[in-house]
Amino acid sequence: MTSPEQNRMERRCGQRFPYQVPVMLRVPGEARSGSGFTQDLSSRGAMLWTDLALAEGELVDMTLVMPSEITLAEDMNVCCRARVVRREQVEGGKPAVAVHIEHYDFLRQEPPVLEEHAAKDMPLVRP
Repeated sequence: MTSPEQNRMERRCGQRFPYQVPVMLRVPGEARSGSGFTQDLSSRGAMLWTDLALAEGELVDMTLVMPSEITLAEDMNVCCRARVVRREQVEGGKPAVAVHIEHYDFLRQEPPVLEEHAAKDMPLVRP
């Protein structure tokens, strides 16, 4: 017999990079917002840790610095519209959510809140 994990189909269309990048999150049309960090990141999705309660299927705006290895140019400040595709809860840890990025808006400069959050909590960690 095979376990569900062994039967899980790989649906990613891009390479995931194990970057820990700070993100600011906001639920469009609502006053809910929060922050978190990516566990891994690609041009089409991410797994991130956050205390913001998000449900499968929910839309969320993510603001982050997309690393040059993903943009194939320079590091870029982006706001992404993403959809939550999965939630995971590790006992004793922060909730994790997998998101599929549906749309990008490239920002001219780094939002001050993201800059402050990154400086206080954790810098960009590259492999």
